[in-house]
Amino acid sequence: MLKISQAYLDEMIKHAREDFPDEACGVIIGPEDTRDLARLVRITNAERSPTYFRFDPDERLQLSNEMFPLDQEVLVVYHSHTSTEAYPSRTDISEAYEPQAHYVIVSLEESGREEGPVSVRAYRILDGDVTEEEITIRE
Repeated sequence: MLKISQAYLDEMIKHAREDFPDEACGVIIGPEDTRDLARLVRITNAERSPTYFRFDPDERLQLSNEMFPLDQEVLVVYHSHTSTEAYPSRTDISEAYEPQAHYVIVSLEESGREEGPVSVRAYRILDGDVTEEEITIRE
């Protein structure tokens, strides 16, 4: 189960709409070996693509360098789907490199950049196996 604040969900949706028609991406980091979500970090989609995301390598390296001395890790990896459902694609599954992380997908399939229906779903992806998780909103 992913316990997340409404503020983080709202920020992911906002980011997805701002980057539309390209996929948006980012992470939420926190202390290692916990589920304490501490900071949402937007990361530039280096591909600038409506169908694929890849973290900007310089931004990702900088974030890793910030996290290491603080004993932090990536707890959530999020990205948007612009025209498909909120379910991991084959590429999402094959490139799921954070075994400890929850994977969140924000689908703008119905609304695009405009206000309207948005689907947000969470998954665990381990060794190619996808398991959907319940999302619980924390206060």
